[in-house]
Amino acid sequence: MARTKEFDPDAALQSALELFWRRGYEATSMADLVEHLGIGRASMYATFGNKRELYLKALDRYNEQRDPGLLRELSQPGPALPAVRTVVRRFAAEASIGDQRLNGCFVTNTAAELGAHDPVAARKVEASWTQIETLLHSALTRAQAQGELPADRDPRTLARMLLVLMQGLRVVGKASQDPGRVRDAAEQALTLLD
Repeated sequence: MARTKEFDPDAALQSALELFWRRGYEATSMADLVEHLGIGRASMYATFGNKRELYLKALDRYNEQRDPGLLRELSQPGPALPAVRTVVRRFAAEASIGDQRLNGCFVTNTAAELGAHDPVAARKVEASWTQIETLLHSALTRAQAQGELPADRDPRTLARMLLVLMQGLRVVGKASQDPGRVRDAAEQALTLLD
């Protein structure tokens, strides 16, 4: 008869996500994970595989948690441009204050740390960015159709610009002690939507 797991794999994955998000992939050892999660090394390997596999599962979890909220924000009925502005300003606020500022964005952190040499991680990052760009493009196309966005603006290139800006805000916010730098950049970018 198989033994039942003595831990909650879902809670352990969430805990691993938080540790990887705070420390990064390279700075987190298996010993750190065993200690932080409070489970044995054999149980960790049996449940999640090696450290890289656990990291990639944590990245998937991060995207699963974040994407539905973004979808809700950007696909509300009614005016679309205020939702786009709210999302960009929220990214700027998260990048300039509190603990989340120091953690940055898990996807952006993965891009910077693993994207150049881990093709699986790079594909997951690209998929996340494509999802955000698609949501922004859809909202901006709707805004243009509703007369909120000038007809001479290209929703696709604006969506791409906002995606790059939002990811850059997270990078700059991690290191900058000046929250105005991030907020000012976001507000300047939003003038392109006028």
